[in-house]
Amino acid sequence: MGGDLGYEEAKAVNRILMSGASGLLGGALVPSLEDAGVDVVCLVRGAARNAGQLAWNPMGELAPSAVSGFDSVIHLAGESVVGRWTAAKRRAIRESRVQGTKTLAGALARTDRKPRVFICASAIGFYGDRGDEFLTEESPIGRGFLAEVCQEWEAASRIATDAGIRTVNVRIGLVLSTKGGALAKMLPVFRMGAGGRLASGQQWWSWIHVDDIVGAIHHILRTDALSGPVNLVAPNPARNEDFTKMLASVLHRPALFPVPGFALGLAFGRLAAAEMFLSSTRVQPAKLEASAYTFRFNDLQSALESLIRPGTA
Repeated sequence: MGGDLGYEEAKAVNRILMSGASGLLGGALVPSLEDAGVDVVCLVRGAARNAGQLAWNPMGELAPSAVSGFDSVIHLAGESVVGRWTAAKRRAIRESRVQGTKTLAGALARTDRKPRVFICASAIGFYGDRGDEFLTEESPIGRGFLAEVCQEWEAASRIATDAGIRTVNVRIGLVLSTKGGALAKMLPVFRMGAGGRLASGQQWWSWIHVDDIVGAIHHILRTDALSGPVNLVAPNPARNEDFTKMLASVLHRPALFPVPGFALGLAFGRLAAAEMFLSSTRVQPAKLEASAYTFRFNDLQSALESLIRPGTA
């Protein structure tokens, strides 16, 4: 893919510390970095089992000496947003991101050998529900729980910025993968021919193929000009109705069963349903495009076909 590190570039980022390595994104990113000759050390909760792991408690303290000497740090860890947003769930979503980032960024800021770059996950939930508005990294924050969490999450990473570390907040869109995330949960329903749009279907979904998540992070590692918020989405977002029709078409199934908003509310809770499924975010990857990143998957059809029917894209 266009953003992969070559051998010479990999030598410049040959030791990377990563949190969230066992998640959907980490599971795709770690092998790609190791294939490029990078030594990846994974932050893990609980005891480290080998030299490739480093134990930490996101809610506790992290010794600066433990994170000293890494060329780059990639922070992906955080409580899943999937599930009913009870008060306890919302607290876990917020604290795991904000406090975890403060813990890691604080240790990096105090270490003697600081990394060249700190890539910290965020999300396009930063923008809130914005209808048909075109959104770039320059757009102001929106309203809602996820917007508040993303704002605090990114603010926590500024501890590293203030210490002189190039810090990039990757605002991640809907990740397309058959190994997890929204698409993996949708596939069984659509394969049965029971899928359809969500509510009106007019809400914009800003998606990105998992391979472009990997490629974009490789690109960010080697592109010193990139800092601050960077939208990780494909250039062509789709309305939910068009997304679901395309998914059904790739599967050779109908999309005849729309899911009303109240049913989503019953399944996930009103707040979670509104912000995760019914919110409209029409996001553009302005900084990635300006920095000459080449997307492997620009259009939704080829992205879905590559995942559902490998070899067609």
